[in-house]
Amino acid sequence: MVRYAKRGHAYTPGLKVTACTYVKKERLLPLHGEVLVREGDEVDFNTVVARAYIEGSPVIVKVAEMLGLEPDEVPRYMVKKVGDKVRKGEVLASFRAFFGLIKKEVRSPIDGYIDYISESTGHVVVKEEPKPIEVKAYIKGRVLKTIPKEGAIIGTPAAFVQGIFGLSGERNGEIAVAVSRRDEVLTPDKITEEHHGKIVVGGSLVTYEAIEKAIKVGAVGIVVGGAYMDDLEKLLGYPIGVAITGREPISITIVLTEGFGKMSMSKRAFDIFLKYEGRKAAISGATQIRAGVIRPEVVIPLDRSECPADESIAEKVEEGIMEPGTLVRIIRFPYFGMIGRVVSLPIELMKIETESPVRVVEVELEDGRRVIVPRANVEVLTG
Repeated sequence: MVRYAKRGHAYTPGLKVTACTYVKKERLLPLHGEVLVREGDEVDFNTVVARAYIEGSPVIVKVAEMLGLEPDEVPRYMVKKVGDKVRKGEVLASFRAFFGLIKKEVRSPIDGYIDYISESTGHVVVKEEPKPIEVKAYIKGRVLKTIPKEGAIIGTPAAFVQGIFGLSGERNGEIAVAVSRRDEVLTPDKITEEHHGKIVVGGSLVTYEAIEKAIKVGAVGIVVGGAYMDDLEKLLGYPIGVAITGREPISITIVLTEGFGKMSMSKRAFDIFLKYEGRKAAISGATQIRAGVIRPEVVIPLDRSECPADESIAEKVEEGIMEPGTLVRIIRFPYFGMIGRVVSLPIELMKIETESPVRVVEVELEDGRRVIVPRANVEVLTG
């Protein structure tokens, strides 16, 4: 028999939605490179904080065979030497015989530089130029710490809104609220040419046509309560895997603050966007709902006079009390994005599909269904 606590409660992480906090971002290269900023530097959204280079791919050109030469003869007929830059189609080696009656040339198959000339094989290695990898600050703020050869940690006082699900990567632009109420649907008629380069804030839902319009006018982001999964998959052209997102090949970043379907944006989040309309913000759609949770987000950097938060609060973990009646959102399939209220918190551990014993919570969904899910699969909703 399953026993229930009469007035049990638990602690569970909730989405962070706050008008004043301190945001820290670790900005690191995927491989060792050069850090371009110093501790204490003020940086903007697009400031490059670190840069590394990936070695270009090599292409082997069989010069000896192509010119009909012995391998050790190749260096005499090279027009280019090791280290020289070449353009695609440019002559690498040239052979003439019988007073110019016989003329053969070997041209570069790519843009790059001469990396190696082998006298034993008669082959020439042409490499593409190294490709730069740059890490930008992402937020406007101050460099708190540099990490040699890797990057830096950037911090700033900010208004901060996390979402439940997002698409595409990091961008920045001014906040533009396109609706008058948090339950209002964002339709294409509400999006204009003035939204070029801006983060468009809607209410309860964004339609597929509105997303298309936003892309057409050059908006950089959409923040809204909800969207239909079918519309997002139609936009991408393939099914969405909600385990990890953020690299979708679209020109706009989308952040859903509440879930899938028509869901009014929380009052707290909507009020923040109204308050800071016209301010420049960073937006990211990266989402990971398994180990190492990553939330889509909007960060609105503020002056210290507007938000006196400092670095000391950045490490605090926000938790919410979960007890019967608490409003929660489920963050795992098959109920991903659904909202309901806690009915009970069973005391005993229960086995889930993986046969692992876990603590669970009974939730009554908005459609009246009651479901039992692991406590780790829900988050407390506030605002």
